[in-house]
Amino acid sequence: MKWNHFKSKLLLKYTLSYISIFLIPLVILTIIIYHNAVNTLRSEIEQTNVNQLTQAKTVIDDRMKELQDIAFRIAYDEQLTRYWTHHPYYSRESIGALVKYKATSSIIDELFLFFRGDDNIYSSQGSENLDVFTGRYKFTTWNKTDMIRDLNNVQSPTIRPAEQVVQGTRIPNSMLAYLVPIAPNNTPAHGTVMYLIHESNLTGLIDSILSDYHGMTYIFDNYGQVLAANYKGEIISEQEVNALFALEPGTHSISLNQEPHSVVSVKSDAGWTYVTAMPSNQFFSRIVHIRTFVVLVFSFMVVMGTFLAIMLARRQYHPISDLMEFIRLKNDPDPSSTTTNELEWIKKTLHDYSQRVDLQEPYARNHILLMLLKHGHTGDFPSEFTDKLGIRFNRSHYFVMIMGWEMHAFPNGDNLEQPTVMQLMNDVELPELSAYAYGVEQPQANQLALIIGFDAKIEHEGSLNARMEPIVEKLQWMVTDHTGGAPAIGIGNQYTYPKQLNQSYIEASTALEASILHGQGSSTYFNDLSGSGIQDSSFWIPKDVLLKLVQSLKQGSYDVAVQMVSTALNTLKSEMPSVPLLRCICFDILNTMLKTASELGIHHVVDQLPRITSYDSLEDLEKKLTGLAAEICAHVEAKSETEESSLMDEIVAYIDANFSDYDLSLGTISSKFTISSSYFSRSFKEKIGMNFTQYIWQKRMDEVIRLLLHTTDPLKDIITRVGYLDTPNFIRKFKKETGYTPGQYRKMHRPNSSADSPDDDDEECIG
Repeated sequence: MKWNHFKSKLLLKYTLSYISIFLIPLVILTIIIYHNAVNTLRSEIEQTNVNQLTQAKTVIDDRMKELQDIAFRIAYDEQLTRYWTHHPYYSRESIGALVKYKATSSIIDELFLFFRGDDNIYSSQGSENLDVFTGRYKFTTWNKTDMIRDLNNVQSPTIRPAEQVVQGTRIPNSMLAYLVPIAPNNTPAHGTVMYLIHESNLTGLIDSILSDYHGMTYIFDNYGQVLAANYKGEIISEQEVNALFALEPGTHSISLNQEPHSVVSVKSDAGWTYVTAMPSNQFFSRIVHIRTFVVLVFSFMVVMGTFLAIMLARRQYHPISDLMEFIRLKNDPDPSSTTTNELEWIKKTLHDYSQRVDLQEPYARNHILLMLLKHGHTGDFPSEFTDKLGIRFNRSHYFVMIMGWEMHAFPNGDNLEQPTVMQLMNDVELPELSAYAYGVEQPQANQLALIIGFDAKIEHEGSLNARMEPIVEKLQWMVTDHTGGAPAIGIGNQYTYPKQLNQSYIEASTALEASILHGQGSSTYFNDLSGSGIQDSSFWIPKDVLLKLVQSLKQGSYDVAVQMVSTALNTLKSEMPSVPLLRCICFDILNTMLKTASELGIHHVVDQLPRITSYDSLEDLEKKLTGLAAEICAHVEAKSETEESSLMDEIVAYIDANFSDYDLSLGTISSKFTISSSYFSRSFKEKIGMNFTQYIWQKRMDEVIRLLLHTTDPLKDIITRVGYLDTPNFIRKFKKETGYTPGQYRKMHRPNSSADSPDDDDEECIG
């Protein structure tokens, strides 16, 4: 089943992480760039508006100064004196002069000349009575009386705010009145020049200079009165108008009509204030191209960044995905666990494997050491593997010693707790003796083999044996002190290579048999059995060779048996006895092998005597004896496997009959069948496929389910009956296994019952 990437929370987490790592800086950078660009453009636009408004202010100020200059020239124009204007003949020339002065300024709608105390007023239209301001020009708020008073009394140039003026029957126009007193040669003013100016002429100047400006425009006098304004359809309150006048020169952001505006204010030398107010949304519409560009670039970067984030996330997730597929191939995971985090699943799997390795490591270590003892090699296991198991051979000499106990040897009468001894002797360091020992569990109960390595530069046999004695005594003391019972010990010869340990093992086994005959606590060296290498002059085959040959056949060690046959015949070749004596000695070797086969119950090999005894040379005899050794060893191995299988069948049958026993355990079964606990545990798992604890749990589970479905017995009685005293713990394990409590499981298989309803037995047992 393929791992679904689209449902992977871890892949989604990686993708979101990469997107966040990319997007967060991108968003921050984009915001900074956008705000900098907007602020820069805003500053440029506002500065441009300030410059343009300043230019408009300058133009209007120049126009107003131009009007003052016109009034100054009128004051000194001889054609526009009181005498000339009142003269019947020259008055026409005066009117023509006024027409010329009016034409000099583009903002003048009409020009009036008034001589103080007079009843007439002169304009480009001619001489008119003051009633002209109630007829042809009618102001909304400036009545005739106030106007005559202002014309007679104004002492300095004065402008009136724009107001609606009705010109005859025309549509009213918003106009300003600009009054300039005339006083030639610094004499008291004798007249007043009044200009009528369309409001649009002033605001139009501002609009023409501001070009595409679309906001409001105001011109204030020194006192805050609005002289001219262009509202552009927007009306603000008087309070907001006063707020505009009160602003300092420069750019401002204020709210008008509850809408943000960008305001520019400048002041003229004459004291007038020029103000423009543009809605901020109109301002931002002028930078929409920047915003559009930024959005397009940001969108492109987001798309590319998301794509790259997904690619990086998938690349990082790929090895995890492969590992998940490997785990799925090696395990059958719970379907509900597909929604869990893959790293947690991998972590849990590695933890489970680690626990399995921790459980199997002692078995693997013991298996490798057993192979070394039986065959002189560790099989196909590489040195790196043995190093990880803590098995190292870095000493100059090695030998094997085997310890054995009998049941009556212990003070309390119980069997040896071999796991505790194995734990003690598993890996022993003897630094004071420059030695170490590896404990190797034996299939036989109450037996323990030790592979011992030590450093010695002495090559003399006796000196090496002397080096072995304190090591043996130290190990014997450690075990006796721990168990309370002195073991019988057999010690093999020392060798310089680990591959020769199978011979030392055979020798130690032979020595142990002799040591057991001498009683508990005795130690026997194989050298003592073989006569310390002293050869009988009447017997040319060393005794130790025959002893090792017998023991190797008994243990099914073909390699050592073949080596002993070869050693015995090589000795004969070197001695070169007479032919009759040679045949007698060869028959002694054959007799030893046949006797051992008979002791092992292998009687059919006697039928091969005619074939074996008809040899033509020692090489031919060696070949036939080797074949006989192979047959005997193969029979021993097969018998051992059969006995082990039969023993396991017997143990399984015993467990099936007694699984409900409270006291049933690994130790009790090992004691009952006289085998070591570790050997039993390993062999049981090899045969059944699960360990002892799992098997017992499954048997009890099956029995509980059977009793739940076929009896009405109380749950607590059922659980106790199958061998569990901790009822709440059993209920929890049962629910973890099946998804239901025992009570719910029982109700599921009853007619007219619901599995969702609580079970009183469950609650009572748990409570």
